[in-house]
Amino acid sequence: MKRAFSPTEVITMKKRVFNFENEFYEAFETPETCGVWFIWGNSGNGKTSFVMQLAKELCKHAKVCYNSLEEGCSLTMRNALSRYEMTDVNKRFQLLDCEPMSDLVTRLKSKRSADVAIIDSFQYSQLTYKQYIELKQELKHKLLIFISHADGKQPAGRSAKSVMYDASLKIWVEGYRAMSKGRFIGPNGGTFTIWDDGAQRYWGDKNL
Repeated sequence: MKRAFSPTEVITMKKRVFNFENEFYEAFETPETCGVWFIWGNSGNGKTSFVMQLAKELCKHAKVCYNSLEEGCSLTMRNALSRYEMTDVNKRFQLLDCEPMSDLVTRLKSKRSADVAIIDSFQYSQLTYKQYIELKQELKHKLLIFISHADGKQPAGRSAKSVMYDASLKIWVEGYRAMSKGRFIGPNGGTFTIWDDGAQRYWGDKNL
């Protein structure tokens, strides 16, 4: 049986966090460096653009691998890497070409492996919720970021929806804005603008 902790012990535990600055801090504050984040949204709303910007920011603090299960090393992925100048973080960012999840686990358990794994997408990983829980426990010292398709404003599929509820940071992407729905919400209320002009055209004077 594991030991129990007093409130004082829990409060004084040291936790490693990402010391985000500027717009990332304003939206997401300083989230923990391990656990699960979940990003979902409909096509054409800026999801890939946001993930690239987020990955580049994370590379300031950690090594990041991006498992491109859907697009692999396609032209569209190459264009995204070029658009966000990911060569600036060449030594801290790796793109994986449709790597099976079992191989990804082996990779992440090796020495000097990435601290953060972005899995794009949850649907292409073909994980059940039970397999997700097992994966989360097996890699509990890593940060796993799942990208998901959407069905309306919900993640597509029952397993994806369950993972979204379990994640510590949930980010909904709509109209070129990424909005925190999870446990880390920054001073501006949890909104990151992916592309100013696109967001202005989409939202206008709408309230978020």
